[in-house]
Amino acid sequence: MLELFQNLDPTLKAFWSVALVSSLIFLIQTIMTFVGMDAADGVSADFHGDASHGGDGPFQLFSFRNLINFLLGFSWTGITFYGTISSKVVLMVIAVMAGVGMVALFAYLISLLHGLAEDNSFNIADTVGLTAQVYLFIPATKSGKGIIQVSVKGSVHELDAVTAGDRIETGAMVRVTAVVDNNLLMVEKI
Repeated sequence: MLELFQNLDPTLKAFWSVALVSSLIFLIQTIMTFVGMDAADGVSADFHGDASHGGDGPFQLFSFRNLINFLLGFSWTGITFYGTISSKVVLMVIAVMAGVGMVALFAYLISLLHGLAEDNSFNIADTVGLTAQVYLFIPATKSGKGIIQVSVKGSVHELDAVTAGDRIETGAMVRVTAVVDNNLLMVEKI
């Protein structure tokens, strides 16, 4: 096997060397991803290649993972078309384009996955203007607190509430008008 490798054309030998090393690293990265050990590339660069265009996207253009993606596309394309494309310059150009295509494909897949992310964190300010149902009656004119149930981003929350008007009975519908003291809502009967 080693003799066969030694007798290869230097260009094909280079493609095979890059393909074997990058494929092994890619396999290790993939296993680490599924095991949960891929928190970072482990490579720190002195430059920022953030391609998320100012957003909070996770795609880093100049990363070790993207280098491996490029080398995979480059080397395996070179190996695949080595026998059919006689010009080494044309072969190199096609291999480089395939490597760039692999990085672009990876960036596209990451952007699709990032689009699935959803921020469902609760912010009490999001309740202002929403309608709610009184769970425990609300005493008149800030003389005590009651509890309302309000749906925010598909999740029902039970929150303390007061009113500036008359007592509001259990089961009544109310509208949240303001947030008072960070954890207390001002409501009015609908």
